[in-house]
Amino acid sequence: MFRYTIYLFLLFSIVLFSSCNNANNEEAQSIETIPPVPIYLFDIPIDSFNIEKKSVERNQNLADILLKQNVSYARIAQLVEISKPIFDVRKIRAGNNYYLFKDMDPQARLRYFAYEKNRVEYIVFDLHDTIRASAGSKEIVRVMDTIEGSVNSSLWNAMVDNNANPELANELSDIYGWSIDFFGIQKGDSYQVLYEKLAVDEDTFGIGKIFAARFTHQKTDYYAYYFEQDSVGEYFDEEGNSLRKTFLKAPLKFKRVSSRFSNNRLHPVLKIRRPHHGVDYAASSGTPVHTIGDGTVTKKAYQRNGGGNYITVKHNGTYSTTYMHLKGYAKGMHIGKKLQQGDLIGYVGQTGLASGPHLDFRVYKNGKAIDPLKLKSPSAEPVDPSNIQAYFRQRDILYRALHPLKKDGKSE
Repeated sequence: MFRYTIYLFLLFSIVLFSSCNNANNEEAQSIETIPPVPIYLFDIPIDSFNIEKKSVERNQNLADILLKQNVSYARIAQLVEISKPIFDVRKIRAGNNYYLFKDMDPQARLRYFAYEKNRVEYIVFDLHDTIRASAGSKEIVRVMDTIEGSVNSSLWNAMVDNNANPELANELSDIYGWSIDFFGIQKGDSYQVLYEKLAVDEDTFGIGKIFAARFTHQKTDYYAYYFEQDSVGEYFDEEGNSLRKTFLKAPLKFKRVSSRFSNNRLHPVLKIRRPHHGVDYAASSGTPVHTIGDGTVTKKAYQRNGGGNYITVKHNGTYSTTYMHLKGYAKGMHIGKKLQQGDLIGYVGQTGLASGPHLDFRVYKNGKAIDPLKLKSPSAEPVDPSNIQAYFRQRDILYRALHPLKKDGKSE
C-alpha cells in the first residue's frame, strides 16, 4: 500500500511536470507567434510602404503632383470625378501637407495619395487598380489648461504677449459680451481662464471649450462658469444668473470708440456743431457688424448726406437700433428679415457723410435716442431651480481648478 501510494505520487508528479512544461512551451510558442501591431497613418498600414511627406507648392495643383509620380492623365481625370462628392480637388492649397505612399520594390509605384485639408481633416486617394477616394479625420486630444495675465492695451494683444492663442480673446469677448464693454477695458484689467487646448499628433492647434473664467475690470471681478441644462450649455455667474443679456454690449469686436453720444458735437466733415445721438466705433473697412439682439429689419436704405448705407432693427415694442455708414449688407438682408442676436448684418464702411471707415451705432428707446454706452439690458433666464444645487457643486469644482492651491494650501 505504501509503495502503491509512492507510485501514484510519482506518476502524478510526472504528469503535473509534463503538463506544466507543455503549458510553458505553449505559452512560449504563443508569445513567439504574436504578430507585431501594425502602425497606421491615415488608416493606412505604413510598414508596407515608403512614405514621403511634402507640401503643396505655390500655383501647384493635383495634376502637377501626380504627373510627377507617373500617374496618367486618364487616371487623374478618373480620380477627380470620383472625389467630387467629398472634395473639390481645385481647393488644394499651397502650404498644406500631402503624403505619398509608394511600393517598396524598385518600381516604387504610388499606391496612396493623402492630402491634409487642415490640421484635423484629410482626404485619401487610393490609386490601386480600382481608384477610390475617402475622407477622414485625426483624433483630437483635449487637454485642460489655465492661463492668467494682465491687459496693457487690448485683450487680443494681452493674449499675444502671454504667448496664448489669441482666439481666447474672441471667446472671452463672446462670453462677456453682455456684461463687459471691451472697448472700455483699461490698463491693469486682468483675466484667468480654464479651458481646453486641442492637439493633434502632439501638436497644439486650437482651443476648445472655456469652462470657467474670471475677468477683473475696473477692480470688479466678473466670473463665468459653463453649465449645461436640458442639453444646452451657457455661462452663468456665481449665483447662477445668466451672463447672456437681451442685448450685446457692442455690435463689433475689438475696436475703439472714436466719438461718443453728444448733443453738441463738432461734425468731422461739415465742421459745424450739431447733435450726434450715437456712438462711433472706428474700425477697418469691411469689419463685420452684428445685431445686438433678436429683432426684425424695418429699414434698409441709403442717406446720401447722412448715414450712407444703414439698417434699422426693431427688437421689441421698446427698443430699436440703427447701424450706419455700412460698406455693404450681409447676404440676404432685406426689410422684414428676422434676426437673432449676433447675426451678421453688414460691414463697416464710410458711405454717406464720413471722414473715415467707422460704424455709427444708435439705440432708440420708445422712439427716443439714448446713449448706447449706458444701455442697461435685462438678463436671460438663470439656472433652473431644480438644477441649482448641481450648478453650485460644479461651480465650486471649476473655481478650485481656476484658482490652483498655493503651497500653503490656500487658494490664490
